[in-house]
Amino acid sequence: MLLDLGLMRFKSLLKVKRENDKRLIFDPARKKWVALQPEELVRQLFIQYLVAEKGYSLALINTEKGLKVNTLSKRFDLLVYDRGFQPFFLVECKAPQVAISQDVFRQAAWYNMPLKVSYLLVTNGIESYCCHIDYERQAYEFLDGVPDME
Repeated sequence: MLLDLGLMRFKSLLKVKRENDKRLIFDPARKKWVALQPEELVRQLFIQYLVAEKGYSLALINTEKGLKVNTLSKRFDLLVYDRGFQPFFLVECKAPQVAISQDVFRQAAWYNMPLKVSYLLVTNGIESYCCHIDYERQAYEFLDGVPDME
């Protein structure tokens, strides 16, 4: 189910600056300035959505961290932990011009193999899809919204 999260309404909450002809955006989760690329803009807008709209704690959001999938080193976009600091919600961000396809979901599911989160979301800032994963039944269900913090 396609979600319309209206992420651009959070643009005023972003901190952007220019330094040595490079545009930078502040990542409050990493507490540092990073290059402002289209995918990074989507990631930062989604962080603002999670914190401002859904009440998620910034302290439970990790961005751009490495993980091992089988023997391969990968990096997830956003991983949210629950209050018990267990992986809860994985978000894969794409640039706005990248279509949300089955391949994008496959990539997110691949990254989720070692994490086993309950919720998986893919977004390009315009289109977002979120699903709940039921490992016991080996099934997933698309949701009509983003899960509340557990």
